[in-house]
Amino acid sequence: MHWIEWIAAIAGAVSVYLSARENIWSWPTAIVNVSLYTFVFFETGLYSDMGLQVVYLVLSVYGWYQWLHGGAHRTRLHVSRATPRVWLVSTGIALAFWLVWGRYMSTFRGVSFPYLDAGLATLSLVAQWMMTRKILENWVLWIIADIIYVPMYIVKGLYVTSALYAVFLVLAVLGVVEWRRSYARDRAIAPRPAPTPA
Repeated sequence: MHWIEWIAAIAGAVSVYLSARENIWSWPTAIVNVSLYTFVFFETGLYSDMGLQVVYLVLSVYGWYQWLHGGAHRTRLHVSRATPRVWLVSTGIALAFWLVWGRYMSTFRGVSFPYLDAGLATLSLVAQWMMTRKILENWVLWIIADIIYVPMYIVKGLYVTSALYAVFLVLAVLGVVEWRRSYARDRAIAPRPAPTPA
């Protein structure tokens, strides 16, 4: 699986870099990345992460479409901020999913870190969904996840993947910076509403 891990890692790094730059080609490279990592995580007993790759595949196709046509009048999608409602709903669903999935995965033999793995999978799903909608805070969630993923993959002997997630951490910081600029730029050029007649 070593060569598959290398190809998956390279595709993942390219995908995240392109995402930070709001480049639409981030989604095709993400599809290559998650397809290969499905096999890598199956071989290492990280079944939550394996299942996560399948969901990522679906979200990558969805994100590809949304970035192209998810804006007003089916135009290009622009960077936005998470509303309190988005945080409330996503946090509630994520906590419930984490506990249920972690409990379920702990019943299987050979599963590594069932609750930690399930928690990271859940956090990553929320971050990935936010990315498909170009919500700026997705990068903050990725930073948190990457900080935890790096030592976990070292423990599992996935040194290439651990190094990849260290790169992801740097790219996530770049993503925050770049998307904040994009958000500010779009707001600066957005047409102001006409004044209401007295």
